[in-house]
Amino acid sequence: MREDTFMRVLVMFDLPTQTKKDRHHSAKFRNDLIKLGFFMIQFSVYMRICKGVASAKSSINNIRKFVPPKGNVRCITITEKQFDAMEILLGGVSFNEEMNTQKNLTLFSFDEKTGDYVYLNDTKQDTQNISTHKKKTSSKTIYKKSLFELY
Repeated sequence: MREDTFMRVLVMFDLPTQTKKDRHHSAKFRNDLIKLGFFMIQFSVYMRICKGVASAKSSINNIRKFVPPKGNVRCITITEKQFDAMEILLGGVSFNEEMNTQKNLTLFSFDEKTGDYVYLNDTKQDTQNISTHKKKTSSKTIYKKSLFELY
């Protein structure tokens, strides 16, 4: 499998909630998953998009660090193609799934010429259009904010 392929890590769990301590462990586990970048696609099923197998394995290793003492927790790593082949038999695509699709991911690259991070999907044509626009409007300075500046 190629290292630059997007993968999905699914975490499925059943945790006890009979005692106050059990509920605390269950809530902490869910919150820790969210802190790692997982989002809920169904009750007790969370998912994260990873870039490559190494990132997916790293995510699973991080989950191992905070697995609660009781219950049942399972992880599976699947490719984007496998995920896209999933059939929804009842219900629909959740808001979380819609907002976290692969097309909504933003990848960054470091541009050594400018010494700044740029969006990976920016093309040379976009940069040429900006520089052409600068020439046409010599009285105005067009400033493209850095990705890390506050808006």
